[in-house]
Amino acid sequence: MSRPRTQAERLASTRAALLKAARSIFAEQGYAAAATEEIVRRAKVTRGALYHHFEDKRALFDAVASDVAREIAERIEAATPMDDPLKALIVGTGAFLDACLDPAVRRIYLIDAPAVLGWQRWREIDAPHGVRSLREGVTAMLAAHPVDGLAVEPTTFLLSGAFNEAALWVAEAKDEKAARREMDRSLALLIERLFVQSRSPRARARA
Repeated sequence: MSRPRTQAERLASTRAALLKAARSIFAEQGYAAAATEEIVRRAKVTRGALYHHFEDKRALFDAVASDVAREIAERIEAATPMDDPLKALIVGTGAFLDACLDPAVRRIYLIDAPAVLGWQRWREIDAPHGVRSLREGVTAMLAAHPVDGLAVEPTTFLLSGAFNEAALWVAEAKDEKAARREMDRSLALLIERLFVQSRSPRARARA
């Protein structure tokens, strides 16, 4: 005989159900068209339960976007356990594109989140996840392959913007597979030239 669930367990279960239902509906319909009535119906909870956990639909979407950001970072980290920082950065970029080419992830995170939450909040969500992972990769690359004039923070954010646009460009292409192959080649070449071929003669001599 199973023990009765505690209040904390019931609350956690309700929150999880709301997040799962909301994520599905936000992905299918987009934020603007998603109705809270449909979310609570699919989650099999009451509207009171929704507003116990989240102030409004925007707060619920914020939580969903935060979950998506964390999952993207987890996919990148799972794909890059290697010691070679150049290979890790290239493979990690591919893992990021893989994650963002999921239509649900792309719609929630790259399209709706900046529009709904604003760029400042979107960056706050991304900071401990995607940006953190990319910063670690850039830091490792510059430690292994110093490049005169390149600093970690600006390089991290320049690459972050490039990778986000890369994901959107591939997703919008008529032939997604061909576009992805072309983008993979271009990004690998960009990373290699930025961190390896652009090193100063002094840095190359030390390598």
